[in-house]
Amino acid sequence: MTQRVLEWVTARLREGEPVALASVITAQGSVPGKPGAHMAVTAAEVYGTVGGAGLELKVMNHLREILNTGEGRIETYQLQKEASGGAGTPLNSLCGGILTVSMEVIEPMPHILLAGGGHCAQAIADASASLGWSISVLDTRPEYAADELWPDAEECIASDPSDFLVRETTESLARFSHILLLGHDWGIDETLLIGLLDRCEDRPRIGCIGSRSKWQAFEKSALKAGIKQASIDSVICPIGINIGAESPQEIAIAVLAQIIAENKGVEPGSASWRD
Repeated sequence: MTQRVLEWVTARLREGEPVALASVITAQGSVPGKPGAHMAVTAAEVYGTVGGAGLELKVMNHLREILNTGEGRIETYQLQKEASGGAGTPLNSLCGGILTVSMEVIEPMPHILLAGGGHCAQAIADASASLGWSISVLDTRPEYAADELWPDAEECIASDPSDFLVRETTESLARFSHILLLGHDWGIDETLLIGLLDRCEDRPRIGCIGSRSKWQAFEKSALKAGIKQASIDSVICPIGINIGAESPQEIAIAVLAQIIAENKGVEPGSASWRD
């Protein structure tokens, strides 16, 4: 059962969904769930079991709570009728045992779609590999989206923007955590930007490389296409924290540092981790 739960969790993470996982770590007396039992939930699904009945419902509700807060915890449950709560969360149960459950939220690792397979994209891919992040590549030029050029990519997509957007939906695009517009032609980036904003809600996060004047032109085109200002404002342009980056490798570090800070909820430039 453990393998099946972990496979289910891994599959959901690959689809870009965070998962809350409960694991029974200790059990005393008569309890329905033994150490090693697991249950996992996403926003819409539940898989596995920690024992059933009132315990199952209580754990499920606690998992949904931490899925929203992102804060794991260890909870002890008393499976005793009219339990006092002195040894943990009381449950109106006749089992009579005590069970301790560890609960954690597992966030999916970033999966970045590099929309444009040039030098900056290659540098970002190289830097992402050391972090264990996934990348995919989209380019209108087949030679820049070739499997041989990107042996570690999840997907290599040779397609023009319109064809790519026709095949994608809000749900399918959620497999990416970020889409970075790095095209060799501003028209390609603009078409992708408007099409993505028309489909994407919370995920993926969209970023664009370029100058302030380029972004102002993109913003005007997006508004003209009927995109709401709030959606446009969610785009990061230019991407990367300001470290004076010039080379593709420096730009890659700036971009990935920005994503790390976003994921950690840290404002770049605030107090150092050493403080």
